[in-house]
Amino acid sequence: MRSEGLVEIPCEGPFSLRDTLKSGQIFHWEPFEYEGFGGFAGCIGDGRPAFASQDKSGRVYTLAGDERRVACYFGLDHSSDFVRSCFPVEDIVLREAIAYCPGIRVARQPLWECLATFITSSLKQVAHIRAMSLTLRSRFGEAHEFGGGLFHAYPTPAALASAGEDALRECALGYRAKGLHLAACAIASGAFDLDSVEREPDLAKARAELLKLHGVGEKIANCALLFGAGKWDAFPIDVWIERILRQLYRKRLKGRRLQSWAEGHFGPHAGYAQQYLFHFARKTL
Repeated sequence: MRSEGLVEIPCEGPFSLRDTLKSGQIFHWEPFEYEGFGGFAGCIGDGRPAFASQDKSGRVYTLAGDERRVACYFGLDHSSDFVRSCFPVEDIVLREAIAYCPGIRVARQPLWECLATFITSSLKQVAHIRAMSLTLRSRFGEAHEFGGGLFHAYPTPAALASAGEDALRECALGYRAKGLHLAACAIASGAFDLDSVEREPDLAKARAELLKLHGVGEKIANCALLFGAGKWDAFPIDVWIERILRQLYRKRLKGRRLQSWAEGHFGPHAGYAQQYLFHFARKTL
């Protein structure tokens, strides 16, 4: 324990809080100081904010009582060493990517929040996605005071359905406002059962269900399933991943054929491989 109220979270394998927060899966956590200790804070779902800090030795701390939810959120409740042991041993590209960013973890965000955020991410850079997320939170999300700061939870489907498409466009969403609004309306009305998608054990079936929502394509569906539903076999393919598969793996496949190859090659933890490769590609290619 480093201070009154802060406790250490056990962690199996390497973990980098900063790299995980900067890896393109989480967009709303803020640098924050708590009781003199630097770290990051953000809402987990529609609940109160959480705080996480990491010292130079790699030990991770949070507030007493928050150990379980913070550990689950950042994927600290499983062994990343075991995940990596399941990758193809002959894959030297992935081995190099892991060596470059060994501490990245796949987060487990609330599925609605994750899905909605990636609906707004189409053709946008990380900074723009973050700005849209923070604007939506401040205008339509529930406010929480924490440590002298104000944090906003992601708006519920009902809140965004009530807001209307025009109000969402005013948050700089552009054409993405329609998809977000229609998805919120479908889920808020009960016409679409998001919980059943999370419970569905078969990746292809879960993905097929998400693709029924307006504004949800293959990449968005796979991101939501990986980062929000805990389906580690999901492998999102964006321009960075397609570039690394073409340049370093010499793959010239397209669409579903490329998706199928990646899921088969990287195995049951393909999504973890995707995160290592994504961060590696953005920083080195």
